[in-house]
Amino acid sequence: MLLGYMRVSSDGDRQSTALQRDALIAAGVDERHVFEDKASGARDDRPGLQRCLDYVKPGDTLIVWKLDRLGRSLPHLLQVVASLREKGVAFRSLTEGMNTDTAHGELLFQIFGALAQYERALTRERIMAGLAAAKGRGKRGGRPTAVNPEKLEAVIAALNGGTSKAAVCRTFGIARSTLVDTLARVGWSPGPH
Repeated sequence: MLLGYMRVSSDGDRQSTALQRDALIAAGVDERHVFEDKASGARDDRPGLQRCLDYVKPGDTLIVWKLDRLGRSLPHLLQVVASLREKGVAFRSLTEGMNTDTAHGELLFQIFGALAQYERALTRERIMAGLAAAKGRGKRGGRPTAVNPEKLEAVIAALNGGTSKAAVCRTFGIARSTLVDTLARVGWSPGPH
């Protein structure tokens, strides 16, 4: 069975699903098997796409008008197509002429996967280079500490004085998990210091 999915970015009058719907029907999709969303491509919650993915069965083919209608990003698109493949469902994109039922379409998706992996590796390299450069300038990367050094000194003094962790959390306005993580990071343990 052929199924179709279409998406427009907003409910406004500027965008309509008519072009996508016409293309899907011309490709052989029964109008009763067209799923749609009116949501930004970056949004995670797409009930129409979820209903479509829940509905497809092995041997079906999911058709979209254009690749960017299906995935939020290249990695998300690859994830959706991989989940379709696991279910035994083929995928076609009309505008790009991609069809995972053909060797050519399968090759293109393999290339897309390799490019997405390469992009992730480049991003990781840039982050590491930026952190190293910041460290060279005396800056520390990452999230700021939840408990500043002065407050930590007072917390440790209170704990060494016999105050319970619960009381310290209340007094200093620190979440228990933050206190435990901070104490572990600085190597504090109860007992004589």
